[in-house]
Amino acid sequence: MAAPIPQEELPILEAIINIRNRLTALKKNRGEYIKASDVNVLYQAIVKQVTRLNEVRDDNTIYNNRVDTTLADVFNLLSLFFLTIGKTRECPATYSQIASMRQILDHMNESGIYNESDLEPFHRRIAELRQIVQQDAESGKHPVAMTTLLERQLNECDNVLHSLQDSLAVLSPELMPIHERLVNVRRQLVALAAKETASQAALAWKVQEPVTPQPIDDGAGDEMESKTPTKEVPHPEPIVLPKLKAELKPLTEELRKIDSKRVDGRFMGPGGSFPPSQAICSSLLEDCFDIVQEIRALADSKNVASSLKPIYDRLTEIRRELESLVMTHRWSLRETDLWNYSLSLQEIDKMRIDGKFVDAEGNRPVGQYVLLYLLRRCYGLIYRLLSSSEPVSEELMPIANKLTTVKKCLNEVLKYGGAFSPRELYPYQLALHQIDSMRKDGKFVGVDGNIPEGQGIVMAHLNECHELLEMLKERMDEGITEDEELEGTTFDSEDESDDEQ
Repeated sequence: MAAPIPQEELPILEAIINIRNRLTALKKNRGEYIKASDVNVLYQAIVKQVTRLNEVRDDNTIYNNRVDTTLADVFNLLSLFFLTIGKTRECPATYSQIASMRQILDHMNESGIYNESDLEPFHRRIAELRQIVQQDAESGKHPVAMTTLLERQLNECDNVLHSLQDSLAVLSPELMPIHERLVNVRRQLVALAAKETASQAALAWKVQEPVTPQPIDDGAGDEMESKTPTKEVPHPEPIVLPKLKAELKPLTEELRKIDSKRVDGRFMGPGGSFPPSQAICSSLLEDCFDIVQEIRALADSKNVASSLKPIYDRLTEIRRELESLVMTHRWSLRETDLWNYSLSLQEIDKMRIDGKFVDAEGNRPVGQYVLLYLLRRCYGLIYRLLSSSEPVSEELMPIANKLTTVKKCLNEVLKYGGAFSPRELYPYQLALHQIDSMRKDGKFVGVDGNIPEGQGIVMAHLNECHELLEMLKERMDEGITEDEELEGTTFDSEDESDDEQ
């Protein structure tokens, strides 16, 4: 439960809520690009409130009231704005990435399903983000309160990461290969469970679609419409179940092979010894067998428990939308759009009790592994989108995307060659000319006269396109020269034959 709010913090809370409302309104405005000046004004406003908060609080006390949760919301959303305007190398932009990383690490810690290769990318990313924060702290570009907050969050992520590393360190070298195999098998199992549930849901929808609703004069129509028919249409089991069994069989056999290595419930090492850290591998093995049983139960029940169905549907929808954004983010993603997805996932995550989803009676229905897999998958997709954000302002992103497309086309033409004429190069020349004409004094200028972030990247793309175009022109000129020489040779040979006659 959140702690009560002291009287002296109430004006600060009111100001923070006002800033959050202004940020939310700015996020919803899709009619124009987000301006760096608007973001900076709100950033300075929240820094002022953090300074006021530090003045009334004790540095040695840990606080957790509504002021802290609202402040976290504001910083998370503000961080997404910094990514949107292309300021990815400034410390405020790191806040949302650190928060997303912390969520993933906490879930990994909870599940215990990870290995060394899973932790390595987080080590690298934390080091990169720490460098950004330290550079801003040394240059004084951002207030001490901001850099201190981010350093503290990075340290917390580091602590969780080291805790995960330490738990792997207790594994004996003899059991490391077994642990690695079990982690991989478990991942394949939960992915299969999620895929099976999705396919069953899709089939159920297709089965329902052609059914004509029953007459409702007796009051039974609504009930009939809400149920999946079982007699009027073919059962979907023959389509899906054999495929599920075929994919599940090798994983089950792999688990049995691993289980056969145990003697009296323990894994045996070289020389007949029993290495330490048996509990980690044994519990992971049992967990895998539990998932196998749940997948089989899903095949029989054809779905997640009805009480968990709304959560499953919502997570499936979020996952589908996030995966679509991963494919199209260069053209369609405004980083602030991720805010709503993060809030939805946090709400779903808070519904768990002792790590499990429960129904109204407090029971733990079937489908837990599927929901946890989808939840963690969604967290991972958000982190991936945040990490791949480019230091280009939203205002310059259409130009950057157009140049990327032109560059890709020119590279393809250069790679495969072939006969082409000046007419075929004209569209590329026109596109680059149009982009060149947008510059003023060598810079791309925003709507309000500002210089958006990402000038260097866009100019690099533009220069590469011009270089590729010049290379194609040179190759085209060489081709024309060769043709002329060949034609000259032909004429000479014809003259010689005439002389001989």
